[in-house]
Amino acid sequence: MLCVAGIYVAAYMFNKQQRIERGELIEDSVVSTPRAKLGGVSNGLFGLSYYVALLLCVPWLHDRWVYTAALIAAALAAAYSLYLAYSLLFVTKRPCVYCWAGHSINWLLFLILLFERRLLVTGG
Repeated sequence: MLCVAGIYVAAYMFNKQQRIERGELIEDSVVSTPRAKLGGVSNGLFGLSYYVALLLCVPWLHDRWVYTAALIAAALAAAYSLYLAYSLLFVTKRPCVYCWAGHSINWLLFLILLFERRLLVTGG
C-alpha cells in the first residue's frame, strides 16, 4: 500500500512540475526549485520509477538478490528524502504536504525492508 500511495504522490508532483514548466500554472512551488531535479531528471519521475519497481519486486523479496537491490534502492531514496526534507525546512522554507508524504513513505519503506529482512528473505 505504501508503494501505491508513493505512486500517487510522485505522479501528482511530476504532473505539477510539468504543468509549471509548460506555463499552465503560475505559482511558487517546490517543484520549481533547483532541488526538484536530480541530474536534470524530475524527482517525481524518479519517485514514480522507484515505487513502481519496488511494487513489482514485492513477490520476489524472499530472493536475496532482489531483496538486496530493493534495500539499496530504499536506502538511497530515504537518504535523498533526508536531503530534501532538510532543504524544505532550512533552505526553501516552503510547506509541501505532498513532499512530506513522499518522504514519510520513503522512510517507512526503508525501515520495513530493513527490519523485516528475516521474514522477507527466509520466509519466516
